[in-house]
This record gives sequence, C-alpha cells and structure tokens, in this order.
Amino acid sequence: MLTINDVSKKYGSHTVLNEIDLEFTHGVYGLLAPNGAGKTTLIKMLTTLLYPSSGAILYKGQDIYSMGEHYRDVIGYLPQQFGFYKNNSPYQYLHYLAALKGLKKKEMDQKIPELLKLVALEDVMKKKMRTFSGGMIQRVGIAQAMLNDPQLLILDEPTAGLDPKERVRFRNLLSELARNRTVILSTHIVSDVESIANEIIMIKNGEIRYKDSIANICSELEGKVFETEVAFPDVDQFRQHYLSLSERQDNGAMVIRFIAEKNADLNWLQVRPTLEDAFLYQYQDVGSGHYYADRSV
Repeated sequence: MLTINDVSKKYGSHTVLNEIDLEFTHGVYGLLAPNGAGKTTLIKMLTTLLYPSSGAILYKGQDIYSMGEHYRDVIGYLPQQFGFYKNNSPYQYLHYLAALKGLKKKEMDQKIPELLKLVALEDVMKKKMRTFSGGMIQRVGIAQAMLNDPQLLILDEPTAGLDPKERVRFRNLLSELARNRTVILSTHIVSDVESIANEIIMIKNGEIRYKDSIANICSELEGKVFETEVAFPDVDQFRQHYLSLSERQDNGAMVIRFIAEKNADLNWLQVRPTLEDAFLYQYQDVGSGHYYADRSV
C-alpha cells in the first residue's frame, strides 16, 4: 500500500501541491488534470526524483526516501520521454537495462522474451528501434518498467502522440498488468482512463478535487447535462449563458451538449453525464474559454 500524508511541494513562494492526502491499493488509478496542474510533480515525488517540501510518502508504512534501493525494487516507471539507443533492438536495450538493475544472465534470457511477448513485440525483438512507431516505442517503455516485476507501476503521460489504435492497445495492456499490482496513470486525456480506471484523481489549484469512482464523480452532474439544437446565428449568445461541452453541425443547426445548473428548458434533451463532462466542468476556468478533452477513441 502506498500512502501520501499531508504532502506539499513549493518552489519559493509558489505552491504546486498543497497538503495532499492519498492512498493507493491494487488497481488502476487515473491521475487526471490539465497540463501544469501538478501531475508530473506528484509523479516525480512518487518515484523519489523530487522531495516534498513537507509531509511524508510511505510504502507499507515505510518512508520511501529512507527505503532507497528497496523501494526502487518495487516500482516501475515510464516517464513522458525515456532515453534509448535507436540502433538497439528491444532485446539489446532490455538486456542493457537488466544488467544495470543487477539481473543475472539466466534470469534475463528467460524474462526479456516473456516481457516482449506481453507487449506484443516478440516478432520484432531483434529489429532496430529506429524503425518503430511511437506506439511500439511506448510498449518497449512498458517492458523496461516491468523488468523487476514491480508492485507499483507509474506512467506519466504514456499515450501522448499515439494514434487511436495504439492507445486502445495500450489501455488493454494496462488493464492486464493491473490485476495484481497498483498502476498510476497520469494523463490529461480523458479517454485514456475512463474505461480502465478503478478510481479517478483530479488535482485543481494544487489540491485534490476528487479521488473517487467515475460513477460517483459523474453523479454530481446528474440532471445538469443536456443537448439541444441551436441556430447558427444564436450559437455565440448560447455559449455566453451555458458551458458548452461539445458541438456538432447537423441539419443546418448546431447540436450542443452543455451544462445548465438551473431553469432547464422543456425542449432540451437531458443526457447522462460522462467523465469528460465532469472534467470540462471542473476545469472550465483553465486556459482560454472552452477546454475540450480528447475523445478520438
């Protein structure tokens, strides 16, 4: 079990995270927030790359920073970008990393083919990675994070730049890996977590806004999400009164999905809230105007 007790991170007078309390057991946890909200800072503290300004992070009751190598033996980490030699094959790359981790040759020879099969790269394990797609490289990244069979797998924006097919494959792989371990997936892409996460964690203004199931998070918008047709000349005015979640053209009008917190019109169609709706509602003041999440898959 991984616990975060009253953790804050400050840079001078700027507070990135403020008095965070979290607890993780087995399953997939989606750390969901826009870029710049503090996700990567939290991930770097969980991997001991950063120290908190105050508070404690514990693994099975022990401070992770005092555990040293014993803690690093139980975690696997895939950063946003990881270094590799393009002229290496996945097999060579994983052998190199396994040697750095202290694995014996007999153990490497057995484990590396198993991992490459797990991430569906067994047919290209001897090919140079310079020929690989972004999705294939990310699967090599998962394999390297799994070399020590970690109990805690931490992934920072792992699907950035992947096409929809690769992202589906990636999510299916994470679901498989989470059967007997903790997976923490940091992302700003709603679709990456809505189908696989046991719980969603949202960070806003340096604090935890939610740590709950998708169903419970969405229930807060029950009865507030609608769709309606709006004539093109009236769209701008409509946006000034309601939070637009998505828009599409249909039969010479704009069909708008939106949030109305009171005074619902009888002509509006009430629809079931989704995680994307909740995300857009929570972060409507982030960036400029409307914040649209990615729902390409």
